[in-house]
Amino acid sequence: MYEKIIMHTGHRNSPLPNGKWMLSQKWQNLLFMHVPVAKEALQELLPEGLELDCYQGEAWVSILPFEVTDMHFRNTPAIPYLHSYLELNVRTYVKRKGIPGLYFFSLDANKLLAVVGASFTTLPYRYAQMDMCEYGDTIHFQSKRLGKNKASLQAAFRPHSSLWIPDEDSLDAWLLERYYAWRSIGNTMVELGIHHLPWQVQKVEADLQSYQITPFHFEHIKKGRLIFHFSPAKRVLFWPLRIIK
Repeated sequence: MYEKIIMHTGHRNSPLPNGKWMLSQKWQNLLFMHVPVAKEALQELLPEGLELDCYQGEAWVSILPFEVTDMHFRNTPAIPYLHSYLELNVRTYVKRKGIPGLYFFSLDANKLLAVVGASFTTLPYRYAQMDMCEYGDTIHFQSKRLGKNKASLQAAFRPHSSLWIPDEDSLDAWLLERYYAWRSIGNTMVELGIHHLPWQVQKVEADLQSYQITPFHFEHIKKGRLIFHFSPAKRVLFWPLRIIK
């Protein structure tokens, strides 16, 4: 299975990371919520060395609730207790030296040990109470961060089409196919590389019942242009973090 994933690279917009992958996860029941945002609201939040990436002049933020399962290191069984948990990501689109990728504003998870462990990677993980359940053909997700920042999201979503692969030059592919992420800690830049097969997604109806998760004010969001995708599952490979600055 993993060899097939590694050999399939034609869909990538960036080279594979060097060396061998270190960790694998399976992501399930992913809802992508893509929000167009005023560029000036995002540029000031990026660290030096990263350039805001835009599609036809427009900047975007994506919000992803999903379930992590079967997490394990290379050639080892699933990690006890931490092999499965819920996660909620908020990210924007950037470039570094011409390579497209992601910058994460936050990554919430519902297992404290997962948050503590992931924090050593310098990624901005936070602990939150979360729940994901299915009623009929609808998936319900809710998250509330613990601590002073009460960031939260509550949504219900229902996929309603067959799976499809977005066209290479489409906005859909631009939003989905990203294989690097960066994080700045002081004067140090850290790079995370991943790989997976091309995204196969479904159309989805989504109802956002509460929404307080982005690091900028609501007036910066361009209303009425949200784009949604759903993916039932994706096997993902992670490479070791690399210090690049």
